[in-house]
This record gives sequence, C-alpha cells and structure tokens, in this order.
Amino acid sequence: MFDKISSNSFFTQSYSRDQLEIRIREVLNGKVGFFSVGLYPASLAYNCALQNDDLDILLAPREGRDLFGAFSDEDLSQMDKGIKKKIESMAISNNSQSRKYNNLEDLIIKCELVILSSNSKHIINDVNLAFKLRKKLNRENVLIACLVGSFCHDFNTNESFVLCEKLNNLAFFSGFHRHGALRNPLDSFTANFCHPNAMIALLGAKILNKISPNIQVSAGIHNVEGQYIKASKNISSILAGFGHTFHKNNPGLLPTLLTLLLDQCLDQAAYVSMSRTDREDLYTKQPFPITELGYGVQRIEASLLQDGDLVQVRDHTFSQLTAMVADVKGSMMLPASGNPTRNFQAGEVLAENMIAHKRCPEGVEEFLEWCEKSGLKRGALEGITSLNYWPHIIKKYSIPYNNSSMINLLYMCILGPKDIKEDIYNVMTISRELTNYCQESIKSLYSKKISNSLNSFHLKSSIDFLLKSLIDKVPICSDSEDFGLDKSLEPQNKEIYNRVIDYIQNYFTESNI
Repeated sequence: MFDKISSNSFFTQSYSRDQLEIRIREVLNGKVGFFSVGLYPASLAYNCALQNDDLDILLAPREGRDLFGAFSDEDLSQMDKGIKKKIESMAISNNSQSRKYNNLEDLIIKCELVILSSNSKHIINDVNLAFKLRKKLNRENVLIACLVGSFCHDFNTNESFVLCEKLNNLAFFSGFHRHGALRNPLDSFTANFCHPNAMIALLGAKILNKISPNIQVSAGIHNVEGQYIKASKNISSILAGFGHTFHKNNPGLLPTLLTLLLDQCLDQAAYVSMSRTDREDLYTKQPFPITELGYGVQRIEASLLQDGDLVQVRDHTFSQLTAMVADVKGSMMLPASGNPTRNFQAGEVLAENMIAHKRCPEGVEEFLEWCEKSGLKRGALEGITSLNYWPHIIKKYSIPYNNSSMINLLYMCILGPKDIKEDIYNVMTISRELTNYCQESIKSLYSKKISNSLNSFHLKSSIDFLLKSLIDKVPICSDSEDFGLDKSLEPQNKEIYNRVIDYIQNYFTESNI
C-alpha cells in the first residue's frame, strides 16, 4: 500500500555545528504549505491574512477544486474582499503569468513544512506522492505532516488502521476549531503538532505558531495517539450532538454522557499507544526529556492485576497535551454563539430525524441522506467514515467493549442489524435506559457477574460464585459459566439496556471482520 518511505525530518544528514545553525534558521524562517485546501486550512489562511502582514502560509488546492469551495455562499458573502485577495495570493505564485494555483510540487520547493490536509479518501495516495516528489526534487529535509481526522482502510487486505501508526514518522497537526470560528478576529485557538522526535516536534510547532498570533501551537511526540483521538472524537461528537438535541430537557443525563464520551476516547487511545512499535524509544531516545515540551511527567501508565502481577495495559502519557484533550471537549460542547462542529451537527440531524420518524436510521445511506438534506456534505463528515471501520479498529487494537460502549451504541444505531434497532432506539431515546446503559456498559464482564450474583443471591450458582471469589480469591471465571444468571431473565425478560449490552458484546465478538 505504501511505497518505501525514507525518514521524515528537518535534518536528513550529519551536520557540522555551523551547518546545523544554518539549517535551524532555515526551518524557523520557513513557510508552511497546506495541500488539498478544505474548510480548515482555508479558515486558517483567513485567520493568518486577518492578523498578519507577512503571509507564512502557502496553499495548493487539489486539482479541479476551487480555493473557496468549502465555504457556503453565505460565508463567502460575509468575507472581507481584501482578505480574500490575500488568501488568493497564498495560492498563486508571484511569478505565475497564468494565475494558476500552486500544486504539491510548488509547496515542497517553497516550504519547510507541508501539511497534507486531505481526508481519508485521498490521504494514502497523497502521502505516497509527497514522498516521491520530495525525493525527486532533492528536498528530503522538508517535513511532511497530515491532519486527517478519520481511520484509513486498505481494501486489498480489508484492514483499518491509524495512518500515523503505519508511518510512525509522519507528523500530525490537530487543533480545535468551531465551524467558521477561525474567521473571528478576536477568538484564540490551541493546537498540537506531534512528531516522534521531540526536536522536530518543537521546530514544527514554532513555525506553525508564526501563522497567526491567535493560534497557539504546542509540540508533542504522540502523533499516533493524536490521530486516533481525532478519529474517535469525530465519531463521539456525533453522539454528543444527538444527546444535546434529543435529551436537552434531561439535564441530569448530559454530564454523564459527555464525560463518558471523553473518558472512553482517551482510554481507547491509551490502548492504541501500547501497540506502538516505537513506544520505548519514544521516551528513552529523545534529544531532551519530553517534560521540556510541556509534559508534566515523562510517562503515565495504567496497570491491571493479572495472575497476581501488575501488568501495564494502557499508556496515558499523551493526556498531558492540553490542546489535544481540549479538542475532544470542545467538539462535544454546544457553543454559546456560532455553529458546533460538523460531526456534532450530524448528531443533531440524527436526533431530529429519530424524533420525526420514531426509529433509528435504516442504514448509513439513509443517515447520510438526512445529513445532506440539512446542508452537510458527505466528505466533511469524517466521523461517519470512521464509524464504518469501527469493528475493524476495536479488534485491531484490542479495545475492550467496556471502554468503547458509547461508540458501539452509535454504531448499532446507524449500521447495526434491523432486529436490534428497536431496542437501540429505546436505549438512546429513553433517559432512564440511556443512563443505565452508561452505568452498566462500562463494567467489565467479571464486574457484571458479581452484580448479577448479588441480584440473584437466592440461586445456588450465585452463592457459589461469590463465596469462591471471596474465600478462594478466584480472579475470574470462564465466559461460558452462568454464575449469577437467572434463566427467567434470559433474554426477553431482561431490561432493555441489558439486552443491548449483551447483544453488542456478542455481535462484535462473533463478527468475522
């Protein structure tokens, strides 16, 4: 799928002291190029043109695309004409007589950092092209980064993955922005620029910080985790938008729902972090400690007791990156003014149509039709793209069901089988059912068996299970053992939320991905 890719760094050779000084100055004085200009890079360019006389961004729209094509007619009518001309100058070379837009080759020649802002449909081809052009042009010290906000998929192998995990030296840039808010001259924004080498990350953050005084970019080394969070967050914000709209009259539910979405997003990324092939080098082979980048401590790991030993199961070091966590929180909030993110808006559309039709969507195509009728473009809804690949992702990265229960619920609502959708609808729309689902779905299998045993303590199997756990200290039981299960509650007499929890677990366990 990927051609052989060389290293991705500002420094591609051994430098003398004087050469290194010159190279660092070149990087710090360099420009940032954005290839494939959608709403986010065009909005960044607007903010840059609004705030600075020196334009430190160059733009290269994808061939056949208009520079301002991501904006609505209403947005375009509100833009300052002078600012629009400055943005056009970022996309057209000064010496271009034909007034043609820059292309990717132009960016690699003129910039020190090139960010491929393509979505998941194009990003793999664009990455391969960028590295080929870099070599052809003898510009291999140009750093390549991406900001793709969804999982990628290889259709030949039927495998879904986080792009930066496949290319672990690919830089990742991510920041939170409201739909259209980057055109506000007074608002400020934070972002992270991540690369596995701390010095490269720091230099990349420095040159991105130049583009506007309103944008503060912090350096980090967790590119894989950052990209995973972006994709998971885009899915989660759909459910947040649904919750804000459908349950706006249930103020006790929303804090639980939103907190769980945030926690699970970070927990999932912490499991993904453990799968990094370079995880140990990430902390031990840096030019300086990562605490100098703003991390509070060098490493944060979570352990579980397994067979009498504490085993490291999650790496939460990335959670010290404030801008990364703020991105997740911000995407799940309903703003006091302006519009929420597009994935959040898709969640609002889901709620409105489930109220109107009194059912879940029949499938992803119907949901996308609902979104398009509301003015949302398919290509902008990266959360839905990622949701399509969700079963692959939780299997690939061994993410436990109790750490992914909220996205699992949304997946079933949109892409699940018809025979479960009535129960899914009831769980998502009845406040008490959803609250119970939030509480019970985060429990591990063993925890649920303890709870079931206490609820049916009149059964001998329940008594035996609890006494065995307390006296013999048996750590866990086989999944096939029915400790604590009252057969009269199987399955039609169970509470709806419990039926859904069991169905989801069986569905993902038995599915052949």
